[in-house]
Amino acid sequence: MADIIELIYADHDWFRRQFFLLDEASNVAELDAIWEPLATRLDIHAEAEETVFYPALLKLGGKEGDPEDETEDAISDHNSIREAVRAAGEHETGSDEWFEAVGKARTENGEHLDEEEREGMPDFIKSASREVRHELAMQWLRFWRQHPEGKGIDTSERDPEEYIAANS
Repeated sequence: MADIIELIYADHDWFRRQFFLLDEASNVAELDAIWEPLATRLDIHAEAEETVFYPALLKLGGKEGDPEDETEDAISDHNSIREAVRAAGEHETGSDEWFEAVGKARTENGEHLDEEEREGMPDFIKSASREVRHELAMQWLRFWRQHPEGKGIDTSERDPEEYIAANS
């Protein structure tokens, strides 16, 4: 059976590896080759979580954590990551401003992944059956299929309180 948690972890691992590859890039073409798909995937991943994972966390609740607090943190984190990705897009690749924006995306994303892996995901594992996790994995895969290369992804900022009210 597929598992939403495994799919999210796989993305998290991919993000970490891509940020490390940026450290190895030696020219603008290499930076672009790494950053462009990374930036796109950061945006897709955030919306996939907001479409599939966090509504389920809110509805199922948590055995140990506070799903509303975890969701509010995640939406705020996603907003910060989106903002940094947009900022990078406003600057020439390899410029000081570009590196600053990409560094911000890396920091915000790293903090988000760590928190999500410590709180939301373990709590969800304890709250959701394997069947629910499988169904969500299938929704996740369909979401990615429906948005190839980020087509149709909304990168605008979300209000965490409105999001929680709409998805609880």
